[in-house]
Amino acid sequence: MDFNFNEDQQAFAESAQALFADYCSDAQLRAHDFGTAPYMETLWPQCVASGLHSILLPEELGGMGMGMTELMAVLEQQGRALALVPLVEQQLVAATVARFQPDLLPVVAKAIAGECLLTLSLEGLRNAVQLPLQATRSGEQIVLNGMTNAVPLGMQSQFALLAVLLDGAPRLLLLDLATPGLQKIEGVTQHHLSVADLICKNLTVPANCLLDAGAQAWLEPRLIAAVASLQLGVSAQQLKRTVEYVSERKQFGRVIGSFQLVAGQMADCHIALEALRSALCQLIYRLDAGLGCVPQSYSVKVLAAEAAQLVGHKGQHVHGGIGVDVSYPIHRFNYWSRALGTTLGGAEQSLALLGDWLAEHDCLGWKYDRAEDMGADHAV
Repeated sequence: MDFNFNEDQQAFAESAQALFADYCSDAQLRAHDFGTAPYMETLWPQCVASGLHSILLPEELGGMGMGMTELMAVLEQQGRALALVPLVEQQLVAATVARFQPDLLPVVAKAIAGECLLTLSLEGLRNAVQLPLQATRSGEQIVLNGMTNAVPLGMQSQFALLAVLLDGAPRLLLLDLATPGLQKIEGVTQHHLSVADLICKNLTVPANCLLDAGAQAWLEPRLIAAVASLQLGVSAQQLKRTVEYVSERKQFGRVIGSFQLVAGQMADCHIALEALRSALCQLIYRLDAGLGCVPQSYSVKVLAAEAAQLVGHKGQHVHGGIGVDVSYPIHRFNYWSRALGTTLGGAEQSLALLGDWLAEHDCLGWKYDRAEDMGADHAV
């Protein structure tokens, strides 16, 4: 199969690559690390001006009207550059709200115009016990109790799409972060992104903030695909830099890349990335084609988490002591990989979910004409 982008998609990816390159040199990334900016605030307006924040949004709403394939092309370049901007959150929230709650289209319009930031957190769905954010109905309103941890840009965003437990089932709710009584505790991730814990105590919000029941099934595989696309870019660039390093670094009079063990480790990393790329391309295709993709999304999540661990560990190892020196750029890729690898649970949780799915669909292999593979829940 040919997994290459077509000419238009490749040109789109290259334009994104050029934009990120202007703002994400090693020196600029280091300046951000030692600064106080919650994200790359100078790069973000350029992303909005070029439309990268609205790839998935329909043209009639002011978006670019493209698909997950084009988004993957951009996110891979974002990962390669370590560009700390909320491209995933902004458009996945806007696209989900536009599809599943038309009452909130004014919020979507403001987001497309670049007038407000949107964020999301589905981490509660992987909670070992139950969703930590509880919702109850009270007439025409929803009452929230509990908390959501480490919401990306929770202090800077105007709205957050969160998973809540309502009537015993998970639902998605768009929370206005200016709602009186909402408590926020700010923090910073290891890769220098601002996050916030959101604490709700009898917080009352309008009922139309609740999205239709199918929103989670539509959003979750797209979020997995987006995170995996970022991971593919991060790990690919980390491997590229590592190969360049072992091709120059000498020990015992030879470049260390000529040692059989080092060459084998680099080959293992390359194989892991190509396995991720193949599975991710299949998932992206099925999303854009409107086909069922539950087991495929879990498989991609496992491969992305495993690639993050393997490439990160091997890359760090062959760099030796300089790899843990924060004045040397390779450590940033590990920080990103750790953040991405734990999003929506690690490999173990996704393997457990995949196992549950296979137990309920006990067929030998995945046959694409079966009912579970042809579901319309994920149609674009």
